[in-house]
Amino acid sequence: MTEPVRTRRPPPPWRPVEVVASQRLTPRLMRVTLAGDLAGIVPEQPAASIRLLIPRPGGPLEIPVWNGNEFLFADGTRPVIRTLTPLRTTSTSVDVEVVLHGEGPAAAWAADASGVVALSGPGRGYEIDEGASLCRIFGDESALPAISELVERITAPVDVHVEIASPDARLGLPVTVTWHDLPASAVPGDTLVAAVAAASYEPGTRVWAAGEAAAMQRIRRHLFEERGVPRSAAWVRGYWKHGRAGGDNPD
Repeated sequence: MTEPVRTRRPPPPWRPVEVVASQRLTPRLMRVTLAGDLAGIVPEQPAASIRLLIPRPGGPLEIPVWNGNEFLFADGTRPVIRTLTPLRTTSTSVDVEVVLHGEGPAAAWAADASGVVALSGPGRGYEIDEGASLCRIFGDESALPAISELVERITAPVDVHVEIASPDARLGLPVTVTWHDLPASAVPGDTLVAAVAAASYEPGTRVWAAGEAAAMQRIRRHLFEERGVPRSAAWVRGYWKHGRAGGDNPD
């Protein structure tokens, strides 16, 4: 007897948008402003997500087809799709910020962004607990856009830790940040895992963490298995995978 093929719920439809501006915030972070019809894509929660569809190099925008499990072009190849944090979103424009680490397609696109791309979303963001006494925030450079939203929206005191691979990745934020310089020989996430391990988690503390996927798995194990932090009190997400596509965010 043949098992039925499992299908995933199709994502929201793609919306073509145009690159209208770009700005290098730091030597390692680009902000790209996209304009178009974004009705329905504006997220209500901070640190939400949208999907960015990047055209093939030198080609026009092609909208792939959902086959029940993934998006594919007509020739059977997979498109370049990245999940990013939407910032300063209105019904007609949105900013996305991309870390320029490695030689992946998203980094290459952001460094010289132009033309037409497509967006889909939004994905669920972070539900702020108004009753929290403290929010500890841990992230690497890929999490800086989401962290910038969180520190503006969270009303409780925040304790922010950010791992950076280079000192020039420091970004001005409206709160005090503990910057953790990652040694060149270290595994991405090592300093974040150490910061998580060094922190205390009294009742009422909430945790938000995002960054390299394997590091986030280590953080989950530490919080839930070693420290006994309730799963309802922590939001931990992998944003990218070390060694994959030059470090770009995975789909």
